[in-house]
Amino acid sequence: MELPCWCLLLLSCLQSLSAHNDFFTSTGQMTDLLYTEKDLVTSLKDYIRAEENKLERVKQWADKLDSLSATATQDPEGFLGHPVNAFKLMKRLNTEWGDLESLVLSDTTDGFISNLTIQRQYFPTDEDQTGAAKALLRLQDTYRLDANTISTGNLPGVKHKSQMTVEDCYELAKIAYSDVDYYHTEVWMAQALKQLDEGEESSLDKVTVLDYLSYSIYQQGEIERALEYTKQLLELDPEHQRAKGNLKYFEFQLEKQKKAAEENETQKETEREKRDTTDKKKKSKKVSSQPIPERKKYEMLCRGEGIKMTPRRQSRLFCRYYDNNHNPKYVLAPIKQQDEWDRPYIVRYLDIISDAEIEKVKTLAKPRLRRATISNPITGVLETAPYRISKRRATVHDPQTGKLTTAQYRVSKSAWLTGYDDPMIDQINQRIEDLTGLEMDTAEELQVANYGVGGQYEPHFDFGRKDEPDAFKELGTGNRIATWLFYMSDVSAGGATVFPDVGAAVWPKKGSAVFWYNLFASGEGDYSTRHAACPVLVGNKWVSNKWIHERGQEWRRPCGLSESE
Repeated sequence: MELPCWCLLLLSCLQSLSAHNDFFTSTGQMTDLLYTEKDLVTSLKDYIRAEENKLERVKQWADKLDSLSATATQDPEGFLGHPVNAFKLMKRLNTEWGDLESLVLSDTTDGFISNLTIQRQYFPTDEDQTGAAKALLRLQDTYRLDANTISTGNLPGVKHKSQMTVEDCYELAKIAYSDVDYYHTEVWMAQALKQLDEGEESSLDKVTVLDYLSYSIYQQGEIERALEYTKQLLELDPEHQRAKGNLKYFEFQLEKQKKAAEENETQKETEREKRDTTDKKKKSKKVSSQPIPERKKYEMLCRGEGIKMTPRRQSRLFCRYYDNNHNPKYVLAPIKQQDEWDRPYIVRYLDIISDAEIEKVKTLAKPRLRRATISNPITGVLETAPYRISKRRATVHDPQTGKLTTAQYRVSKSAWLTGYDDPMIDQINQRIEDLTGLEMDTAEELQVANYGVGGQYEPHFDFGRKDEPDAFKELGTGNRIATWLFYMSDVSAGGATVFPDVGAAVWPKKGSAVFWYNLFASGEGDYSTRHAACPVLVGNKWVSNKWIHERGQEWRRPCGLSESE
């Protein structure tokens, strides 16, 4: 049996997907799913046409027989007195009705079902759907977006606006609910209710939404609001057993709180006089401000807030044409270079990689994309990055000290490329060496990363710290002395590289690259280089980076005499 043309094309497309999962972590790989879905729609339309053709033939047969039988039954004996009519009646009942039965029973679903069966084994999983949903929640928190803005699709820089249905909002809330995230459960159940109130047609009813909404609000300690929504639910369904029970419970809890508040007020009155004297003394003392948590600084920088560049410091940042001490390759065609930050010194090279090179790198990397790796803070070994799917930050135990260490999270996929994959990679590596003056033979391979829905990389160091003596031990090339980062796409919104400790933010610009040293000339780590990749709000972020190591740089970047030199 020969496969249809579309099926052969589909199989070739799916072969590239067969080795992959976690689609939501790479926008580049999700594009393959669009073509897969397009093929599936084509197959579905073929099935519909086949069914319509079959029904049309059956209809034509029924119309013909309807007219014939109406005439024949008016004078049955006279009709059958004609020998041809008698012959045709025998023929119809013996042969043609059998043919019609075969036509009606014929299965036109084979092609479509075969296609669907082939594709289903490569479909995104529950993990992908949950991951994409939680990425939306992460974007909502990081960029302080209200549910209505996301639901109506009014995001900055969008080209293809898409709105969320009541069912979409409800599903997002249910995923938050299953993660015991009652805050986002409330936010998205409230959005679903809002859209129902505005008249959107939906298979969901308000009773179901109100049930989840009141419970999620109760779990956040707001019993009075939970009670109000429960009353609304009972107006719609007076016999709802759970709501009737909750109503009594909430009323009891509110009465209990009221009594406790009255008792506390009496106790506070007796203590207030004692506190007055103490409060006067405290007011005379200056209250020291608490430092902003790193997570908050990171999210502020992602939104473009909290950048600490002063006008005076800004005036000392310049742009220039750069040839790295008259390198022969750049004397006649120097590179455009601009200062991005002063401490740590971060420099950007403009138009440093061409569109053709970018497309080639992406083409080489795409079939190799796998879950991104991070350096284990304890062993120094590169291992697969976990995905944070809740607001609770996970920790890992240091097997040597027993201390808890915060886990790093990265939502992206990456691939590693060498000159063996394509000579162009060697050319790119040589370009980095020519411009930085650093040895590339001991550097890591070119890493290409594509960030998916809400793709990010939380704050981390590129270099190994003193408490990580085995960092990069397996490479045998020393610590990571510097980082070179290519931006291979523009990002419509989000996706900045931020440095929380110093309040710096560097925004993606296609064709450019940024460079900074992770170590001082003395070999000591520069802790101000702790950085993060902000979640991609709108767009598709492709980057590639080169981690340059100490070995081989002895004469290219001599050691300094002091720790901070």
